[in-house]
Amino acid sequence: MSTPSPSAKNRILDAANRLFYGEGIRAVSVDAIATRAGLTKKTLYYHFKSKDDLIEAYLASRDQPNLALFRKWFDEAEGDLADKAEAIFVNLAQSARHPKWKGCGFLRTAAELANMPGHPAMKVGADHKKKFEAWLCEVFGEGRTADPDELARHIVLLMDGAFSTVLVHHDPAYIESAGRAAREVVTNALCTPPKSKAPLR
Repeated sequence: MSTPSPSAKNRILDAANRLFYGEGIRAVSVDAIATRAGLTKKTLYYHFKSKDDLIEAYLASRDQPNLALFRKWFDEAEGDLADKAEAIFVNLAQSARHPKWKGCGFLRTAAELANMPGHPAMKVGADHKKKFEAWLCEVFGEGRTADPDELARHIVLLMDGAFSTVLVHHDPAYIESAGRAAREVVTNALCTPPKSKAPLR
């Protein structure tokens, strides 16, 4: 039984993912994406009104797969919350050692669109980062850590700082160092009693 071929829209998105992630959104033309997808530019514009729409769709297509991967790394790790938090960084460092790894597509796109804060892809990227932070806050809250909101934000800052530093130095060891820092931060939060709400008077 033959496998059905992907739709034209999926072929375009797949090509956009490979080219935008590999080379950057400004360096890649619509013509290059159409050629990579094996379609005409007219067909591409039938599915996406503009390159900006395609950039937005490119990031949106990476949202859930990336979040699911972070959850998988977290859930599969043994140990307490600190071990699990560090495991995200350990796995990320392993991914960063792959020759095709180019860092965080959301941060790289935001950097290229820094002078266009109203671009729809900027909202997609911001929403993705907030979803990751909200998920961390949820798991830290369930683990009864002190101030899970602040703890989640600390991990996000370590994560995005690691992403940025590796792009500069091309050394995944920085991600591993960030992971050890994350472990220490979470361990300290586990040792501190959660803040209790003031009683009603």
